[in-house]
Amino acid sequence: MGRRHQHNQRRNEPATPNLEVIMTGDDVASAKEIVIAAKAWGEYLKNERLTTAQIRSIFGEVRRIEMSWPVNTGSVSAERALILLKPKLAYQAQRDAEKNRSAPVRQLESILQPAIDMVQGDRARFQRFVDFFEAILAYHKAAGGK
Repeated sequence: MGRRHQHNQRRNEPATPNLEVIMTGDDVASAKEIVIAAKAWGEYLKNERLTTAQIRSIFGEVRRIEMSWPVNTGSVSAERALILLKPKLAYQAQRDAEKNRSAPVRQLESILQPAIDMVQGDRARFQRFVDFFEAILAYHKAAGGK
């Protein structure tokens, strides 16, 4: 099966990110997949009118979690905060869907939720999640996201 899942895919939506490679692949393969997927999704979400404010509010919470999770260790409180990011994402996605027909926050949620699930308490995987999210934000902004 290819990278695209046609039955769930909107018109012009990029390929589903290969989260297996992003989260667990070797360092170089992971970085390459992050760049490819984040560029496609950042530009797509900009075109779907995801605002910088919407993406930054979510990313700000991820940064707070990152700061509370020491490198090379586990952190129950940070892992808990990451898991609890999922309902916050769902709430923001629903609020956005009520205002915006294209619902770009819901689309962002659709790629972040499975990545959050793949962290599984592993700090190195969490860092890859942060790198992926940060790259989406960077490409969104580079594409002219407001």
